[in-house]
Formats: sequence, structure tokens, C-alpha cells
Amino acid sequence: MTGNTDFSKSEQYTLSIRLSTDGFSFSVFNPHNNAETLISDYPIDESLSLTANLKNAFNDTECLQHNYLRVNILMAGQRVTYMPLELFEDEQAEEIFYYNHPKQANETILYNILSNNNLVVLFSIDKSTKNFLTERFPNAKFFAQSTPLIDFFSTKSRLGNCRKLYAHLRKEGMELFAYERGRILLANSFPCKETADQVYYLLYIWKQLGFEQERDELHLTGKFLAKEALMQELQKYIKQVFIMNPATNLDFQAITSCE
Repeated sequence: MTGNTDFSKSEQYTLSIRLSTDGFSFSVFNPHNNAETLISDYPIDESLSLTANLKNAFNDTECLQHNYLRVNILMAGQRVTYMPLELFEDEQAEEIFYYNHPKQANETILYNILSNNNLVVLFSIDKSTKNFLTERFPNAKFFAQSTPLIDFFSTKSRLGNCRKLYAHLRKEGMELFAYERGRILLANSFPCKETADQVYYLLYIWKQLGFEQERDELHLTGKFLAKEALMQELQKYIKQVFIMNPATNLDFQAITSCE
């Protein structure tokens, strides 16, 4: 946990909640003082449902017991689908989503529209979890974790003349986003836990996109289980490899500017 937050002023702040099978994370951001941010992690009990874990977190975590100006809910997971905005019809959201993912009981399909990137991000959330969060925070906005990252990386990728591949790593997988000077070329996710699998998927996408070994850039963020080993392997094949800071909580940084 970081920061020294005055919760008597919480109604001026933004609360962001990241839900993942890895555990929950919470961020409190004061828009009037960019340096004042509290970040807290909460482990989950795998024998309990997502909603039961969330109820325990609300009982145990001080930052969840206040009201906020804005509340963002970030869903981290593999059940995400991307499609061009011009082809999207909201009444077809479920049909499109289930074309790519098997149906699961008690879930709701939501979507985020990224007009600047001409993209729609469709994702799922457990119905009881959504109802619980909406009851507690009626003004809550729901996002796929990749949604703020896509816009954030798009802005970053405009710097310089090279193409860029961004990898957001998590315990059970990673999300990849490729750009050419702000224009998104690819958004995809892969389930992988081991360094060797991470290297395989990164180099596979790099080759598929025809990125240049000497000139184009690979940027890494998220949770690194073996950072040195990953960097060592990647630098055998790609010259420009960077770790973005703050690597672990970049999605919380990105969501503060996401509408």
C-alpha cells in the first residue's frame, strides 16, 4: 500500500478496482494532487466465488468503505473480444462475444467503445458481481482491463517513427498490443505462465507482424515472475526492449484518463 490518503475528502477522488483470478487491487486517485495515490492488493480465497471474495474485501479494506466522485471497475481476464467500431451493433454484442468464447452461466456481456482507435472491446462479468458493485457504487463504470491500456499505448506509440509492441504481463497470461505511430495493428491475449511461453508468443507476434529486429521496439509492463530471464532471452532477438515504469500498476495510471 502506498500513499497517505485523507478519506474525509473521498467524494473528490477516483476509486479503481481491478478484479482478477490473481487477486484484487484497489487504487484511490486524487485528481487535484497527482502524487497522492493509494494502491492496495487483496488476495482471494479460490474456494469462494468472485462475489463472496469481493464481499470479504469490502469488509476488510478501508478504501472500499467510502463514497467517491468516480468509480472504475477493471475486469482482468482472457474472456475479451475485439472488433472494428464500424461493424459493431450493440444488440449483437452477446452473439459476437459468444462466437469467440463458450457460454458461461450467470454472466453479463459488456463493451467499451474506443472511438480514437476505431475499436470495440467486448468482455464478460459475473452477474452477481456486477449487481453487488452497482448496488454499492451506482455510478460505477465497467471496463475490460485492456481498454485503458489500448488508448494509453496508442498515445505513447506516436513518439518516434518506429513500430511498437506492448506486452502487459499477468500471472496467468499476457495481453499484446501493436501499433504503428498511433494506429493499432493488433490486440490479442495469450494464456501463459512460464517465461519460455512468454518469449514464444512475443517472438511469434513480432515475426507475424514483420517487425524489424534492430529498429522497432518492445515495451513490457505488468507483473514479472522472472524479469532478468525474460529480458535476457528477448534481447537475443530484439535490440530495443524496454520495461515501462511503473510496470506493475500501469493500468491504474491509464484508467484515470479513460472515459
